[in-house]
Amino acid sequence: MEQTFRTLEKSNPRYGFKNLQFVTVKSTHLKGRGDICFYKPEKCPADTPVVILLHGVYGSAWSWPLCSGVHEQAERAILAGQLAPMILAMPSDGLWGDGSGYVPHRDQDFEQWIVQDVPQAAREAYPDAVSAESRFFIAGLSMGGYGALRIGSSYPHIFSAFAGLSSITTIDEFSLFVEEELSAYRWAAPHDLLASFLANKEKLRPFRFDCGRGDLLLNFNRKLHSDLEEAGIYHTYREYTGEHNWDYWKNNILETLLFFNLQP
Repeated sequence: MEQTFRTLEKSNPRYGFKNLQFVTVKSTHLKGRGDICFYKPEKCPADTPVVILLHGVYGSAWSWPLCSGVHEQAERAILAGQLAPMILAMPSDGLWGDGSGYVPHRDQDFEQWIVQDVPQAAREAYPDAVSAESRFFIAGLSMGGYGALRIGSSYPHIFSAFAGLSSITTIDEFSLFVEEELSAYRWAAPHDLLASFLANKEKLRPFRFDCGRGDLLLNFNRKLHSDLEEAGIYHTYREYTGEHNWDYWKNNILETLLFFNLQP
């Protein structure tokens, strides 16, 4: 396969965690290097699906595996026959400010970093397992939930299904977490999730989102659910016990992986 990135550095699995590898690529969208942590099961077919997991504010490429053990959960489910083999791609958000929002900014395009670069990095890092037939899914937590739901709804030709956990639902909610000016997140419309769903209503792929009953974003997620029902947009919404923290995301991420696994 012809290499798209000017540079691609891949960690030696001999010195890392089981089935986890870090990849660093030089991205034109980031105007610099970006990190991705990959989980790849031992035995993968040539068309293994790829799930992109987006972290929240303050985090990076290591957040999902090293704060939730999502790779270990996936491994156990695969070995138990609950999940078909899947590769997890866990990128940084581009490391802008407290969080890039996974949206275009004036000088860097954090949306296209996820939409274009991360899938291509998966293809180049694992050409034996990621082919033109591999399907891509996307999910995330908090800021990553906002990114996954916005990107998933906007790129139905790329992502076969998408999901959010404890998701930020509007740009204004970023003020609960970041110190940067919200104007930095408003370079590309639609800004808010409902607007994105409405703009792409006729071509949406299957999606779900959930939130903890003790989460500070609960009412925003309930409103999004209500607005989607009123708009006649089919989706799955669930509430579970928990707050806006890694205990909640660790305990509920498998539901999203199982949801992706069921998509035809």
